[in-house]
Amino acid sequence: MDKDRIAGSAKQTKGSVKEAIGKITGDSKTQAEGAAEKTAGRAQNAVGGIKDTVRDATKPR
Repeated sequence: MDKDRIAGSAKQTKGSVKEAIGKITGDSKTQAEGAAEKTAGRAQNAVGGIKDTVRDATKPR
């Protein structure tokens, strides 16, 4: 598993928590930051998935 997938998943989780805290407290700035962080985590996770796919496809058999 690529390190980007791990970091992306962690960023997604952190963003989800931040977004939820923003919703609970009514802080739209925190909520927006959490949503942005969650989206960035998804993108990083996707990049890691692509790297894994390429690595597996080019692995000698």
